[in-house]
Amino acid sequence: MAEVTVFLREYAKTRRDVGAIAPSGTRLCRALTRYMIPNPGRRRAVLEVGPGTGAVTRHITDSLGKLDTLDLIEANPRFAALLRHTYAGDPRLRIHTGLIQEQELASYDTIVCGLPFANFDARTTEEIFDRLLGSLRPGGTLSLFGYVGGETVRRTLTDAVDRERTLAGLGVLRRILRRHTFRTETVLGNLPPARVHHLTPVGPPVHPARTPICDCRETSA
Repeated sequence: MAEVTVFLREYAKTRRDVGAIAPSGTRLCRALTRYMIPNPGRRRAVLEVGPGTGAVTRHITDSLGKLDTLDLIEANPRFAALLRHTYAGDPRLRIHTGLIQEQELASYDTIVCGLPFANFDARTTEEIFDRLLGSLRPGGTLSLFGYVGGETVRRTLTDAVDRERTLAGLGVLRRILRRHTFRTETVLGNLPPARVHHLTPVGPPVHPARTPICDCRETSA
């Protein structure tokens, strides 16, 4: 209950940064961690970006081995403080406060991302995906989600200037998803329903030479 209270308080203060309207439900957490495959004979490195209050983190830690590691990067200092308190006794976890663009990333087998890409401009979206996909080891996976109908809501509730910025960012997101996604699944048993995209690098770069990026069709992101 305390985690939900912190989440709702932070959402009310910083909606653009939090993005989600509620902590991820169990089915969404399971989908996001689908490729957290146990490997007793090999040490795994995992990264979660934007863990919030830790709903998905709990599912990740449940599948970690004794030698596995989990890096958490959380921009909201109050969420980060909550995570540090929750996992103070777990040496496998390292919690970093700040933007992912500011962090030194290692190489990871699995990355789970809860960032609100619908809130980002085109350049920020490109920078983040460059860093995430570039940090995956061969055969590694990046899993992220977007709300069903989220793009329509964003277009409806924003003014003209913010709408143009949003559409440009979503255009970049669509292009990256088309290039790197190997599986998409819809999670209806979440509030609101969500789509989870599983990505893997298909070769550099994430984005080619810059071209017009506004594509105003509805997307599943």
